[in-house]
Amino acid sequence: MSAFFLSTAIIFVAELGDKSQLVALWFATRFRWWVVLGGVTVATLVVHLGSVAIGRAFDELLPEQFVLMAVGASFLAFAAWSLRGDQFEPSERDSGTISFFGAFGVVTVSFFVAELGDKTQLATISLAGTTTDAAGVWLGSTAGMVLADALAIGVGRIAGARLPHRVIGTGAAAIFVVFGIFAFARAVAA
Repeated sequence: MSAFFLSTAIIFVAELGDKSQLVALWFATRFRWWVVLGGVTVATLVVHLGSVAIGRAFDELLPEQFVLMAVGASFLAFAAWSLRGDQFEPSERDSGTISFFGAFGVVTVSFFVAELGDKTQLATISLAGTTTDAAGVWLGSTAGMVLADALAIGVGRIAGARLPHRVIGTGAAAIFVVFGIFAFARAVAA
């Protein structure tokens, strides 16, 4: 099986139910689906390009504890943001008054940070270290991630239309806190 298809399949399965998929789902309840999908795609292209480079060149670029602490802090920040809510009304969000680069930038940077130290990033590093087809691993892992997160974005759009934003925000905050604490616990144990 080519590196592209192997990477797509492995990363797609690894991303199902993952914390970064939750990030995509949550953003889909707040922003237009295509903005979220675009941000996820750009962030994934960058993270997985770096992951492939790391896998091909180095065993370890940053200490695992540092990455896990940064990820834990980002998830606690996501939790606070979920509880605080946005400073705009849903009608403003849907009418397009939020600048494209504002929402796109928030999604891209947030997803980038959420993906650091994630199991899909580590899987991409491992895949890149075991093959000579770095481009196949990069594009395949990106495709697998985007496909899995597209599912989450679809669920987020449906949930966002049916559930009150306060319920979604509170539920997302609770899950983000759990992921944040888990990342800190892994950092201490590492």
